Amino acid sequence: MDTHSQVINRLRTTFRSGKTLPEEFRREQLSNLLSLVKDNEQLIIDAVYKDLRKPKFEAVLSEIEMCRNELYCAIDNFSSWMKPEYVSKHLAVKLDDCFVRREPLGVVLIIGAWNYPFQLILIPLIGAIAAGNCVIVKPSEVSAATESLIAELIPKYLSQDCYTVVCGGAEETKALLENRFDHIFYTGSQAVARSILQAASIHLTPVTLELGGKCPCLIYGRVNIAAAARRLVWSKFFNTGQSCVAPDYVLCTRDVRDALLPFLRETLEEFYSKEPQTNLDLGRIVTDRHWTRLMDLLHKSRGKVVLGGESHQEEKYIAPTVLVDVEEDDVLMEEEIFGPILPILTVESLEEGIDFINRKEKPLALYVFSEESSVVNTVMEKTSSGGFCSNDGMVHMTLPTLPFGGVGASGWGSYHGRWTFETFSHRRACMLRGWALERLNVLRYPPYTDNNLSLLCWTASAKKSWPSCSVM
Repeated sequence: MDTHSQVINRLRTTFRSGKTLPEEFRREQLSNLLSLVKDNEQLIIDAVYKDLRKPKFEAVLSEIEMCRNELYCAIDNFSSWMKPEYVSKHLAVKLDDCFVRREPLGVVLIIGAWNYPFQLILIPLIGAIAAGNCVIVKPSEVSAATESLIAELIPKYLSQDCYTVVCGGAEETKALLENRFDHIFYTGSQAVARSILQAASIHLTPVTLELGGKCPCLIYGRVNIAAAARRLVWSKFFNTGQSCVAPDYVLCTRDVRDALLPFLRETLEEFYSKEPQTNLDLGRIVTDRHWTRLMDLLHKSRGKVVLGGESHQEEKYIAPTVLVDVEEDDVLMEEEIFGPILPILTVESLEEGIDFINRKEKPLALYVFSEESSVVNTVMEKTSSGGFCSNDGMVHMTLPTLPFGGVGASGWGSYHGRWTFETFSHRRACMLRGWALERLNVLRYPPYTDNNLSLLCWTASAKKSWPSCSVM
């Protein structure tokens, strides 16, 4: 069995041969990846069900359709993404070709996460292939069934000279990171991201980090409470709350909270019945360790459970749970919850809600529910987050034409659609000069004169009018 360094060297040799560069090769590999998704839909559904007991409906939407849409987007558009981007010029280079050329980075590493174990490998892989890279993918060992399926399918559908899968746990990842890559793309926790950055710094490897954070949902002003409850419940408890962009907590006034709670109860019963533990539309927590962590948070919280709270360790089940009277210093507010627990905190004004959000680390997503455009615009303009969505949750990340990514502690860089292609491309500044206008070039040669300096400043200016050029 080859060592990691041998695998990387083999991929680097392939990359240097130019095999991944032709548009026809990239298109063939993307088409093969599309066939992988189409041919193995049921196997993918079965794998994520085994890992997370994810319902078929959720699996198709979040693991299969999102990948298919990304593939269609890339296949239809990457040819135009590859084309040189010509830039404006000033007089001194008027006769030259000046453009930005997108070039593949080389051998890149993609490390996926367990909560969407298929999608979070394939979507970055699509952009890496479209950009012309060789790729090593490292699925999460936590979602073992999907990890095994990815390791089985990718060599069957994609060129083994260019793309490979490495499986294993933390030690395997650590050993992999001892090698030099041309880019590392990581989805997961902030704690692991710090370790990846330390390893990448040794080789000065650029890194994209897709992390998470506590995504707030601010409900303020005139609101359709019934619709708000349905959209909030869907986005919070989809995938059993194990989504990096799930609303992590709600901020609202006491009046809004009191109006919202009956609709939350009604919606939870409508979505998951009065016996959610037996409902097939509600998944499970991924492992016993993750279940224990969530239950510890719930038990330590000083908030009052008003909906849900039931659990079953053997099934790794936690009922959709809502708490009120949660304070800012509560244990539930210390870190991303990443489970089916929703704290509601009260604020007295829109300004107080905005200040509360701004005291925290910048989240991956921020949601505001309001019928008042002034409220939506004020929150959008006075806060910072990776993504922003009004009157719904999570849906902004399903659009390939929008960049998906964090800011600050919630991540570095973005992807989806063309943005993934750009992440895995180097934008090379190119200027193709001829031998014309040498009489103009003499302005820059010694012996220097003030007159030549003034003329040179004018020819290199993008302004239409003659600029002033101070001369000492």
